[in-house]
Amino acid sequence: MGRNTRKRRTPLATKAIAASAALALGGGGLIWANFYASAHESNNQTWGGNQTKAATAQVATVSCPDVGQKLTNVPWRARQGVATELANLDKQITEAYARLASTRNAQAKDPSFVQNAIVGPLKEKRAATIDRIRIDVQRVGGSFDTSLQQLAACTAQTADQTTAGGQQNGGGQQQNGGGQQQNNGGQQQGGQQQGNNGGQGGDGPAAADFVDITRVAPNVQGKPQNTGNASTGTFTTRCGVNANQNHNSDNVIVAPGVTNGAHHVHDYVGNQKVNAFSSNQTFLQGGSSCQNRNDLSAYYWPVIRLQDGTQEKDANADGGGKDLNVGRILVAQQAQIKYVGSPASKVVAMPQFLRIITGDAKAFTNGTANANAHWSCTGFENKVQLTTQYPICPQGSKVVRTFAFQNCWDGQNIDSANHRTHVAFPDPASGVCPNGFKAIPQLTMRLVYNVPQPVVQNGQVKNAYAVDGFPEQLHKPITDHDDFISVTSGGLANRIANCINSGRNCA
Repeated sequence: MGRNTRKRRTPLATKAIAASAALALGGGGLIWANFYASAHESNNQTWGGNQTKAATAQVATVSCPDVGQKLTNVPWRARQGVATELANLDKQITEAYARLASTRNAQAKDPSFVQNAIVGPLKEKRAATIDRIRIDVQRVGGSFDTSLQQLAACTAQTADQTTAGGQQNGGGQQQNGGGQQQNNGGQQQGGQQQGNNGGQGGDGPAAADFVDITRVAPNVQGKPQNTGNASTGTFTTRCGVNANQNHNSDNVIVAPGVTNGAHHVHDYVGNQKVNAFSSNQTFLQGGSSCQNRNDLSAYYWPVIRLQDGTQEKDANADGGGKDLNVGRILVAQQAQIKYVGSPASKVVAMPQFLRIITGDAKAFTNGTANANAHWSCTGFENKVQLTTQYPICPQGSKVVRTFAFQNCWDGQNIDSANHRTHVAFPDPASGVCPNGFKAIPQLTMRLVYNVPQPVVQNGQVKNAYAVDGFPEQLHKPITDHDDFISVTSGGLANRIANCINSGRNCA
């Protein structure tokens, strides 16, 4: 998507997701429902409430074309309205998914049920929503590509059709500066496999989404060599682990003004006044969990949950149980936030209110172009990084999620219509930014969790854990992502850049 896809290489990636390559950002998706097993009940009580069972029954899918990724030139005055309508498309998919999961008997009795009762009405809703997007754009003098109206139609697919749609490579992104070049070393997993989370109301992950990290070959490569103009310093900001449980299921970047726009729950550290209705002015008044009170930036990521049968307080709430995100929310034991430099150049200060999203919450259906999930275990981080599987860590080792954000900026915009093309990753071999882009401090994050060791046996997993996500993404590990809004005061942005450029390690 835009120039920010230049950095991706997947020489060590394995074929990982057997699913049709349905486009799905901002209103597309691959919707799954088990014909014979409800997503809300358990059919195997071997381990009671803390199991995830790989499905063997036939699965119905609905593939919806992408809308949001096609909208790359939305006029600023129309973006609020367009963002609201894109969120409506996501809501429609969630509702359709819920209907698929709750009508298994009707589907088994009537082969035309999915088309007549779910796919047909979904097309009508999507067509009306896309037309409202057209009106929003044209009202402010923008141009609208009428071919986008053809994206309203979704198609029902059988499980066999989905598998035949092709496999997607689960390659990770390269993390330059302070990170490592990281690629997936997991094994092949079936896109049809899904779980019922022990009857807790979720859908996924599957047993094949987990791998014993001790059985994965090393796959971490070296970072680019520093040039004479490299910026080698670091700046660490300490903002806590969200022990105060500041959560919501909004996403002010992607769906401003829309309650539950994310359809999954986020942890927030840094700025404490972040929700769907926050503004730049709100951020400046938000207070911060960071020790450095001049750091008012918003750092937020989807929570991970232990699916042990425990009902979290949001079991019946939006973003939680209503969106099939179930289980006990785990608080990270460590949350390291560090800014690092560029191996190829000095960095310029981050602009105030810059928005960056790294990774793709819909990578399971979108494909891997923007995927940036990295899962590992303490003691293995310099050897193995996983993109398409959750690690099973050995005793005494803890689960680690790491992120490295885009560190090239177009020099003009703090956001873009698709929230991606204003920033980019550098060339993976040299660390040089694309033409017209400037190097900025690279935000890196490392989250460490104490997770009970999952056990996979006979196609089932005990003590499953999973990242929150959109229902149709089936809690796949490849959907992990991280969000950031740069907000500073007292000249902090310049101090961070100066520290990194001078080669110092600051906090």
